[in-house]
Amino acid sequence: MDIRKLLLLNSLACLLVLPISLQGQDRKKSDAAFNKGLQFFGQGKVKEALKSFDLSIAADTTNYDAWIKRGFMKAMTGDFEGEMLDYEHVIQFAPGHTNAYISRGGAYNRLKEFEKGIEDFNKAIQLDPENQEAFNNRGFAKKGLGDMEGACEDWNRSRQLGNAEAKIILKNNHCK
Repeated sequence: MDIRKLLLLNSLACLLVLPISLQGQDRKKSDAAFNKGLQFFGQGKVKEALKSFDLSIAADTTNYDAWIKRGFMKAMTGDFEGEMLDYEHVIQFAPGHTNAYISRGGAYNRLKEFEKGIEDFNKAIQLDPENQEAFNNRGFAKKGLGDMEGACEDWNRSRQLGNAEAKIILKNNHCK
């Protein structure tokens, strides 16, 4: 099935299974549930975090950070299709959300679909030319394609932008 059709079905399913009293745009409730989800995640309680992000989205469907975190939690539980659908939702409804492209690009990297990952990291860099994470992840995608020169260039750029992790990555990959 086409990813867009799956996205639409996923979005509709989310609304259909939520009690009417939970649907809406209550940012205060959404933020409280989101923060609780972050606490659960920090404690290693993935299922509880996932439930909290569900509640955050139910309270405010425009809390796109909750969609992204929920996608990440879905990946941690092995629901990779659900992960991608959550990222797709954010990209569809908030196309300027840099982290949605970085998150989906990271998912593509894990699936070894490096070309698609690079497309998403390029979009993230277009939206935020100083995004260290986008450069780091694009570097890993380029490495996955065998382009070590391009990977080292991206990791060097990330380091220039202040990413301490990039220094270690450069050393471990024998980059100049």
